Amino acid sequence: MLYKTDRIKWCLSISLGLSAFIFLNSFRFANTSNLLEMQRSQTDSIDVKVDSILKIMTLEEKVGQMNQYNGFWDVTGPSPKDGNAAKKYEDIKSGRVGSMLTVRGVDQVREVQKLVVEESRLGIPLLIGFDVIHGYKTLSPIPLAEAASWDIEAIKKSAAVAASEAAASGINWTFAPMVDISRDPRWGRVMEGAGEDPYLGSKIARARVEGFQGKNLNAVNTIAATAKHFAAYGFAEAGKEYNKADIGTVTLHNMVLPPFKAANQAGVSTFMTGFNEFNGIPVTGSEYLLRDLLKNKWGFQGFVISDWASIEEMVTHGYARDKADAANKAVKAGVDMDMESSSFLDELIGLIQAGAVREELIDDAVRRILKVKFLLGLFDDPYKYCDVERELQTIGSEENRKAVLDMAKKSIVLLKNENNLLPLKKNGQKIAVIGPLADDSNSVLGSWRIASEDSSGVSIVEGLKQYKGNELIFKKGADLITNKPTFINELEFNTTDKSGFEEALSAAKAADVVIMVLGEHGFQSGEGRSRTQLDLPGVQQDLMEEVFKVNKNCVLVLNNGRPLAIEWADKHIPSIVEAWHLGTETGNAVAQVLYGDYNPSGKLPMTFPRNVAQIPIYYNHRNTGRPVDPQPGENMVFWSHYSDIENAPLFPFGYGLSYTSFNYSNLNVEKESYTVNEEVQISVELSNTGDYNGKEVVQLYIRDLFAKIVRPVRELKGFQLVKLKKGESKIIKFSLTSEELGFYDQDGNFTVEPGEFEIFVGTDSNASLKTRFLLKE
Repeated sequence: MLYKTDRIKWCLSISLGLSAFIFLNSFRFANTSNLLEMQRSQTDSIDVKVDSILKIMTLEEKVGQMNQYNGFWDVTGPSPKDGNAAKKYEDIKSGRVGSMLTVRGVDQVREVQKLVVEESRLGIPLLIGFDVIHGYKTLSPIPLAEAASWDIEAIKKSAAVAASEAAASGINWTFAPMVDISRDPRWGRVMEGAGEDPYLGSKIARARVEGFQGKNLNAVNTIAATAKHFAAYGFAEAGKEYNKADIGTVTLHNMVLPPFKAANQAGVSTFMTGFNEFNGIPVTGSEYLLRDLLKNKWGFQGFVISDWASIEEMVTHGYARDKADAANKAVKAGVDMDMESSSFLDELIGLIQAGAVREELIDDAVRRILKVKFLLGLFDDPYKYCDVERELQTIGSEENRKAVLDMAKKSIVLLKNENNLLPLKKNGQKIAVIGPLADDSNSVLGSWRIASEDSSGVSIVEGLKQYKGNELIFKKGADLITNKPTFINELEFNTTDKSGFEEALSAAKAADVVIMVLGEHGFQSGEGRSRTQLDLPGVQQDLMEEVFKVNKNCVLVLNNGRPLAIEWADKHIPSIVEAWHLGTETGNAVAQVLYGDYNPSGKLPMTFPRNVAQIPIYYNHRNTGRPVDPQPGENMVFWSHYSDIENAPLFPFGYGLSYTSFNYSNLNVEKESYTVNEEVQISVELSNTGDYNGKEVVQLYIRDLFAKIVRPVRELKGFQLVKLKKGESKIIKFSLTSEELGFYDQDGNFTVEPGEFEIFVGTDSNASLKTRFLLKE
């Protein structure tokens, strides 16, 4: 292919000089690879190449790079002829679009890239964005479930599998990972994050970025990642979606920001703003967060994208007068790309011409966007992600299914196992499987799985049927929902129909063991799915209680996307398994755990409350001035507590059982005191005292006993996933540096103060084994 006219060639050569002209032609034409090699030898860096392009871009083309459109027509079909779709179509052909989202599949992506590369003046390729949250078509567990594995390498591999399938489908950019810390399970998007702890969240943020982006962003099986939502979106007031976040700067710097900082240090390509306001300003317009902190103090080199129409929504917030004012405030704050609101495309040129916005801000934004496109290799080959054969070979491959099965098993948490009811015997038993989610192959996929096929998951009944030694009887008992669920609709729950109870109770009476599969539908958590109650929806609680009356040998398998309040079940049901929404291989993973072919090792990444009134409840709280629990029999009310329920959660952060048992002993700190520049050396002995080989997440917490700002009662500062054969013991060692011992003050300054520290090591955040050391100047 050649440029349309010799005149454009001449203009380019005059504008850029011969070397830059050769470079621009090299990415413009597929048959000029030798010229591209010449250009590579003539330029020292991507920055030089980017600057060469900027010199010949019109202001309209620059602003176009800052505009992202959602897919709006069948790309392989006829072009739209009128209305807004026709305008968008012309914008793409005219170079007024820098990115598209939700366009997927090799055929679709190739056609939309072709529109830009072959029709627009400069042919700058598009970024193709998509919400690849916990897999593409082959789904891993929801992110909160993956966090329960505490297995950083497995989480990294899970993201790499997702990236490989997305890239094979033409996508080069994901709007993940969500690294928001949240303490409120009423907020539906807790399913998309790593839970309540900034240390664990930071490790997982880094792992997911590295998994998506790999060691080389130019590789055909990696995609650009996005750290979202910057910042404090997870602290939505009352757990209500899109609500404000009303927190102090100590919480911001010590709880909210660490995972974002870890993602930046891992080289994440983009940041996304949130829908929330923070400190009275919508974060999409926060110059403090985006420009002062992220771009200047942290030195972030990628670009910032708004969330869907969040620029224009600043008008609704009451922060911007109109769309032009919103565009003005967003670009000055540091937003580089506008998702779907067209605010930049419609308003920036006029703002620049009026002198309200400096063109240097536009150049900076476009420079950042073009750099990511270079790093992805799109200028070398705009169609590099459009290989039909690779798409067929990669998506749904046996290797990917094995990987997500492994991740699913590692994500399961054993919450209770009285009388060793689990693992199940493999022969000679009659097992009743009851519950509306037991044979559901759609709900198990979870939320945020828009590229997957409906009902493509392995249901729990299907997984259990792989074991042939027992008689298996399934009775649903009741429906959970009464409408067809989709990603965008509200679910309608069955709250009255118990006509299936009788069959379920009959099956339960005749069974040796009952497995009840209850919880939330997969679309009941996620964006826009805030809840005021965290119980079992519909008639499930009644079903569970009725079944328990006729057979006490009950195993409760929970399917859910957030912590639930299951105090009745904890008091009555002997065995409880937290199985989340585990994705494509859910049923196989659950069956292998229930039958003991895999010994569960998961630990909770979020605290489970006793009831919703305890929320927010989290382990790393501060002490207050009246924290002391009165002695038994002491009639005193003036301390920090509820009068009708104990303070303790139902299940604490870090909690999770195994089919074997572990003993902790001999906790030692190498010295009684250290200077602030020394590493604190800690060791503990871990023994497998049970009857099974197993894995244990050894967790280390600290408490800074006195500081210039009040510190939490405990903070996770280390963990190790340790394998032990039955009867085996190991010495586990930890090192603490100033990074773990320090904290951020009210102004965001990191400090390490001398003083006394407590160390706790154990199986969860209630670890009782402790010691102390002194930190000196």
